[in-house]
Amino acid sequence: MKRHPKGCFFFEGHSVNFRNHLQNRDKMEEDIYQTIESASEGLFKDKGSKFIAYAFPVNNETEVKEILVRIKKDHHSARHHCYAWRIGTEEIQHRANDDGEPSSTAGKPILGQLQSFNLTNTLVVVVRYFGGTLLGVSGLINAYKNAAADALKNATIVSRLIEKEWQLNFTYNELSEVMNLVKQENLTIISTRFEEKCELIYSVRKNNEQRIAANFANIYGVTVKSLAI
Repeated sequence: MKRHPKGCFFFEGHSVNFRNHLQNRDKMEEDIYQTIESASEGLFKDKGSKFIAYAFPVNNETEVKEILVRIKKDHHSARHHCYAWRIGTEEIQHRANDDGEPSSTAGKPILGQLQSFNLTNTLVVVVRYFGGTLLGVSGLINAYKNAAADALKNATIVSRLIEKEWQLNFTYNELSEVMNLVKQENLTIISTRFEEKCELIYSVRKNNEQRIAANFANIYGVTVKSLAI
């Protein structure tokens, strides 16, 4: 293998533009996100204090609130119920809560682990049972960090596609051509209404949405509309 000064690599007489390869790879990965498949648990102990961590897949803040209510009920005698979450696939929102611990010693280290594992749509709650000995700022940061990390290490991390929904409107005359393209592109049909005036809503991988929408728009009589919020 020889290296070309302009960023190309040569393999057995064939040149491959490595820079273009990286750009194409990044484009393929920009509509993929990572989350956890199901709930998991972790544990960290230090000087008698016990830090029990719970990781959950979540889709919105309503689910977060419901889980927090349940955790606090199950661990009503615990001194602290600290947590952090990241939600969203393109614009990721996050929040961290110390629940009475010194500022930035609990929620922030938990959030840091979510970022380190490159996860979204994930909540981590760490419940602390006080052991009678103060851990200090660095000790608390270490404890919450390691408890959260243990829960995420025990989780099954999955990659999922960011998908977009589109709506097609057409007449019965275009139905056959529309359905052929749906089958050809292996699209997921969300809903249909096949009457004199037809409607079909499908979902598609983000990186393919514009190309496929253009293909439908090229069919005479078909109107295409993005359902993106």
